[in-house]
Amino acid sequence: MASPDATLLRDVSRSFYLSLRVLPGPMRPSVSLAYLLARASDTLADTAEVPAAERLELLDGFIAEMEGGSAAWREDLSGFSSRQRHDGEKRLLERLHEAFGLLAELPAGERSLVREVVATITGGQRLDVQRFGEGGGVLPDDEALLDYCHRVAGCVGVFWTRIGFETLGERFSREPADPLAAVGDRFGKGLQLVNILRDLPGDLKEGRCYLPVRDPRDRDEVMAVAARWRSTAREWMAEGERYAAAMGGRRLKVAVALPARLGRETLDLLDGADWERMEGGVKVSRSTVRRCLWQAWWM
Repeated sequence: MASPDATLLRDVSRSFYLSLRVLPGPMRPSVSLAYLLARASDTLADTAEVPAAERLELLDGFIAEMEGGSAAWREDLSGFSSRQRHDGEKRLLERLHEAFGLLAELPAGERSLVREVVATITGGQRLDVQRFGEGGGVLPDDEALLDYCHRVAGCVGVFWTRIGFETLGERFSREPADPLAAVGDRFGKGLQLVNILRDLPGDLKEGRCYLPVRDPRDRDEVMAVAARWRSTAREWMAEGERYAAAMGGRRLKVAVALPARLGRETLDLLDGADWERMEGGVKVSRSTVRRCLWQAWWM
């Protein structure tokens, strides 16, 4: 079975590419393809230079083709692609036809699971565009944040579980599928929460606030709410370690444990960062990535 281009994956997936590289062969094509499709829809949703109504129209075309509909919507992608500042994302949109071609080649069970997870993610991205639109906004409450984290990342933990059993059977894990999927959901939500907490200053500059606060201009309130959610994110990173321990082979353990450890390292940096440091960008170093990879390999 053909797999997505490794160079393209590396250019758009950053640290997650390390997990994709160590996945067992039977899992890699469908997981990599699901990632590329979700990244493409994220680019459609997040290109702020394009009016919200146009982004929603393109997302609708994307969703329809995912469900087996027409590819005619992609005729409008050339102009959209030219507006991308990230070279990898530009190439991904220009080669989106290849991704849909690979989707059609997947075995029926894997294809159904990829469609399901990408549809859930894209639904969350569409809701994001509707919610923030052109003028920004704030999520209203904790439930809205939890729902968003599930839609765009928690569902990936569920997908990872189902595709693992689909492609590897008991070699994936000897744990029951449904409880393991629930752990994966919490882990996925935790990874998204880490992203939200890390990107908080940049999102606020764009008028978006994913944390449920009364006044996003009140920095003290924002920092206090962020501290509370960092505690939740830590609990969910522990779920990632628990999920990794349930994997049936070393490669699977590494693929799961690495993002959990990197998430925990990011939270450590955020714990010690004031607002000015966060505005400058909080990112784990390459040496930390190498250390986490080594630790994950020998866990």
